Amino acid sequence: MKNFLTAILLVLFTTVQGQDIFSSISGTVKDTSGTPLPFASVLIEGTKLGVLTNENGYFTINKVPKGEHKLIVSFVGYTTRFKTFKLSENTRLKEINFTLQESTENLDEVTVKGKTKETQIETKGFAVNAINTEEASLRNIQTNELLNTTVGVKIRQNGGLGSEVTYSLNGLSGNSVRIFIDGIPISTYGNSFNLNSIPPSMIKNIEVYKGVVPVHLADDALGGAINIVLHNDAKTNFNASVSYGSFNTLQTNVNGLYRFEKSGFTVKASLFHNYSDNDYKVSGRSVVVTGLGGVQTPITARRFNDAYRSTGGRAEIGFTDVKWADQFFIGITGSDDYKEVQHGAFMTITPYKDRFLESDALLGSINYQKKNLFTKGLDVSVNGLYGKRNRVVNDTVSWAYSWNGERAIDFRGNEYQYTWRSQQEGGPTLAKIKRNVASIRTGVSYAINDNHKLTINHVYSGIDREDSDALRSVLENTFLGTRDLHKNIYSLSYEVTAFDEKLKASLFGKHYQQKTVSVDPTIETDSNGNDVIVDEVVSSNKKYDGYGFAASYELVPNITLLVSAEKAIRLPNETEVFGDDGDNVVANSSIDPESSDNYNLGFRFGSFNIKKHDFTVSTNVFTRNIKDRIGLPIETSLNVDDELIVYVNQGSGTSKGIDAQVNYSYNKNFGLNFNVSRFDLKIINQGIEIDVPNTPFFTMNAGLRYFFKDVVLKKSQLNLFYNAYFTDEFSFLTSQGTNTVGNEFFEVPQQLSQDIGLSYTFPNKKFVMSFDIKNIFDKPVYDNLSVQKPGRAFYVKLNYAINKF
Repeated sequence: MKNFLTAILLVLFTTVQGQDIFSSISGTVKDTSGTPLPFASVLIEGTKLGVLTNENGYFTINKVPKGEHKLIVSFVGYTTRFKTFKLSENTRLKEINFTLQESTENLDEVTVKGKTKETQIETKGFAVNAINTEEASLRNIQTNELLNTTVGVKIRQNGGLGSEVTYSLNGLSGNSVRIFIDGIPISTYGNSFNLNSIPPSMIKNIEVYKGVVPVHLADDALGGAINIVLHNDAKTNFNASVSYGSFNTLQTNVNGLYRFEKSGFTVKASLFHNYSDNDYKVSGRSVVVTGLGGVQTPITARRFNDAYRSTGGRAEIGFTDVKWADQFFIGITGSDDYKEVQHGAFMTITPYKDRFLESDALLGSINYQKKNLFTKGLDVSVNGLYGKRNRVVNDTVSWAYSWNGERAIDFRGNEYQYTWRSQQEGGPTLAKIKRNVASIRTGVSYAINDNHKLTINHVYSGIDREDSDALRSVLENTFLGTRDLHKNIYSLSYEVTAFDEKLKASLFGKHYQQKTVSVDPTIETDSNGNDVIVDEVVSSNKKYDGYGFAASYELVPNITLLVSAEKAIRLPNETEVFGDDGDNVVANSSIDPESSDNYNLGFRFGSFNIKKHDFTVSTNVFTRNIKDRIGLPIETSLNVDDELIVYVNQGSGTSKGIDAQVNYSYNKNFGLNFNVSRFDLKIINQGIEIDVPNTPFFTMNAGLRYFFKDVVLKKSQLNLFYNAYFTDEFSFLTSQGTNTVGNEFFEVPQQLSQDIGLSYTFPNKKFVMSFDIKNIFDKPVYDNLSVQKPGRAFYVKLNYAINKF
């Protein structure tokens, strides 16, 4: 295999010698004081090539034809400038910088600004939010925290850094929401490479699709999809950061890219490391110490068995911006993590000690992208992963413990051990799950002309799983089965643009196929009366079809109507079907797929500019008609298993609600954003319509930012931030009436958490220092099943960058 890859690289490297390389131009746009101008318009006259500058005033335009051109730069409130330049056959990259002067003309009327890349995504008809991570990458913010500020998105996290995370979009949550990294399902990478560990500096932007998912992310995403788009610019760069804060939390990451301009040969790599003791304080009904006679004394305790560590990286080599490929990379991704487990599904009176999980993954990857392959309008992309993932559950300590970290005592005052000889019921275990995983996504699109486009997409995902347990006998391990899951999803879409690009519509269909195979060795008696081992095979091969559309119409400039609908299918995943001891999940081989008819209707107003004021308002009304919803059992009594969970088909139901958000800025240095999401999620359980438990129905988020120029040092910048997160009360149980004792145990109270922070950018724009305080008033914050999350915390971060993206 090694010789084969070496041969491929030699051939590719030889092929590109002497080939013409596409030219690119880049530069900055600043005002006369040297301050970058974000979202300035940069156009090449007489062509359709143009971009907006990023938040640092930087721009890049790729695939510029050879010859002489005129570059025009404009920005609201400033005079328009242009420069003429020439690209020769030997020009690979040309740098052109602009300095704009403020216009002396009064601007009383409303002006419409050009569309950013995020705006272009958000005005295609889908209920989608595009999140730019550039600002967040400089602060002490995890990717999950950034998502939690997005309208309609609720992050459900069982504790601190490294704890289990699920995502809720308009009431549909868990595995109904699919997470992707550049279009590849993140589940392929395993537990050790997830949104807890990927730093925002590695991410270009995040796309959040609610209810209706486009074909380039074709998957069984019933409630929506979150696509993490990593940086793919072919520009030499380097970025490094380190953050340290409360609970002994350390987060570091390094990423960079180097491109040989002559050949297009490109090398890029990224590394990250995260660690936290997660020893934050907790309190509440379950946080007690049991003394003599069984007397329980409530205490405020520190979590003592909740540490988390993750380390990983990715290295890729290939070519960028050459004739035969816009991008071609082969690479390797490796990661591992260690996570201590403090308790089961609930925070129980007797927490765990020395129960922990270990995971690792090693995967090879290939990535090929080419626009205008063979003929104009034909675009091809291939993304593939193949490798191994392992996970170990270690639980061998039989002593019982209290929340003070000491061994628990019985009513006589004697320390005692569990009869099952482990922290979680079921007996001691060194269970190991080995997985061979594969995922490949292929997409082909053809633009018939500027107004019509066809796209075909296929994604395959496969998991071959083998379970074993080192504490079981050879005979017992012989009778442990294997589990295989293979999934294919095909999709086809037709896109049309009409009426001077006012109307944009997409019509699509999807075909889903999933095969599961369970093999369990059993003992049977043959015809001679001898015992023989026979494989008992249970297989399932199910096929379904879905379809939908998305459309947008610009009623007047920058006022857009958006509508979308989809019949969506969600197939049970590996954990729901086969279970997972590490996450306390019991297998359910009889679980059925869930489906939903999803509808969205929304408006987007803006972005509008009135003098120095800039604002955008958007709203979306949605409904989800769900059948065979997959989730935790609908609990109607207080007799709930506090350690194990199982996924079941809850029944049919509906989710109806509204999202709304406002973004406002003044004079480019003050910003405000506010969003609200309210919905009802009901399900028919045993013939009665009830509110789905363990679901927050009402959330609000708000943020303020302000920056000062020339603080302490000339050409420096000081940014101040404030964020607030509100979650209304909700319960894990269905309504039990007004006089039921014990209900309060399952109630998650109303919560308001507030953060503040600042970042200081030094004059050379390469070095940034930031400081953040999370949950500044130290309010109790809870989530799934009332598991308490960290209180007030302090973090400092240093970030250094060269040739930023």
